[in-house]
Amino acid sequence: MTDMSDLELLTALGVEEKKEKKKKYTAKEERIIAGFEEIQSFVTDNARLPSYGEDKNIFERIYAVRLDQIKKQPECHELICEMDHQNLLEGSPANHEEIDSAIADDELLAQLGVEAKDGDVTVLKHVRTRAEVRAAEEIASRIKCEDFEKFKPLFTAVQNELDTAVRDTIFFRKDAGFAKTDIKKHQFIIVGGQTAYIAELGEAIKAPNGDSDARLQVIYSNGTQSNILLRSLIRAMYKDETSRLISDPNSGPLFSGRAESDDLPSGTIYVLRSMSDHPTVKKHREILHKIGVTGGDVKRRIANARNDATYLLADVEIIATYKLANINRVKIEKMLHKVFSNAKLEIQINDRFGSPVSPQEWFLAPVFIIDEVINKIVDGTIGNYIYNIETAKLLLREGC
Repeated sequence: MTDMSDLELLTALGVEEKKEKKKKYTAKEERIIAGFEEIQSFVTDNARLPSYGEDKNIFERIYAVRLDQIKKQPECHELICEMDHQNLLEGSPANHEEIDSAIADDELLAQLGVEAKDGDVTVLKHVRTRAEVRAAEEIASRIKCEDFEKFKPLFTAVQNELDTAVRDTIFFRKDAGFAKTDIKKHQFIIVGGQTAYIAELGEAIKAPNGDSDARLQVIYSNGTQSNILLRSLIRAMYKDETSRLISDPNSGPLFSGRAESDDLPSGTIYVLRSMSDHPTVKKHREILHKIGVTGGDVKRRIANARNDATYLLADVEIIATYKLANINRVKIEKMLHKVFSNAKLEIQINDRFGSPVSPQEWFLAPVFIIDEVINKIVDGTIGNYIYNIETAKLLLREGC
């Protein structure tokens, strides 16, 4: 006798297989469930029930009225009681006098997504997806920043510092987890295509799940602001593939007037002048300099300059050096070259084998300007300046 499957065995025994039926909801029930989930999401994000008031945005007022309407209807209790893990259905609904009187009844009902039926029964209609509501709620919670002029120079400066490599953008670590995501007061971030500034970080509060949260004042580069919760902001950064943290330019001194016992030597900035007979070099010799950074000895680095196309196949003299401590050499060199990018010398020469090469890192900049730029890097203000090659001066950027 061959083995029988479970289904065949049941059939042989005369037992009819009963399939578990998946519960189906009417369109109205699905709208009520979706609407209640939005209220639950609000409570999770804000650690409180939605409430009425002119100082609340329209979505919070929608949730407050919707929750009261659900509380008033027994059929709603039966429908969603099992999913009410936050005990939102407890307590009595608010009195109608408490509902925002600034909006006419018809207009309020329309905005709430409810319509009157038979005079006294309300039904919920057209509940948007949670993703749509969250996106709209975030935008709606932003208001015009009345004192944006006070913050505007900060945004101008941080953009200039990004342009000149004083600051970097850092990938937002989505694997770090909420608890390990550190957002601080006065920090700059990029979220939703906008640069954002954390102007205020409120007192720590407990979220419904027991984690720590806080209310923020966030100023955005488009002149708006919001009082979003810290966890809500982090959630928005998690969802945004382009979100970034912006580094702090004052994480430590770039240079020190004297060596400290715990300083780690990083290298040397060097400024060189070429002895080449090339017509272009001869014409600009007094203001043409190679600016670079090395981790080794500068004299040893340039010992074979006359055979190296990098040094224009000629001897060079050391005009100035600046010792570095506790600093990334690549970053500082990139910063210097960015400042003088509009003064870079475009020149082509033949190397020892007759092949054309275009040496880099040569700039038309007087020594005193190079020295001034390095001083601006030291005090952290270089992002506010640009080098004007025509006047050989550092000029304040517009808006600084």
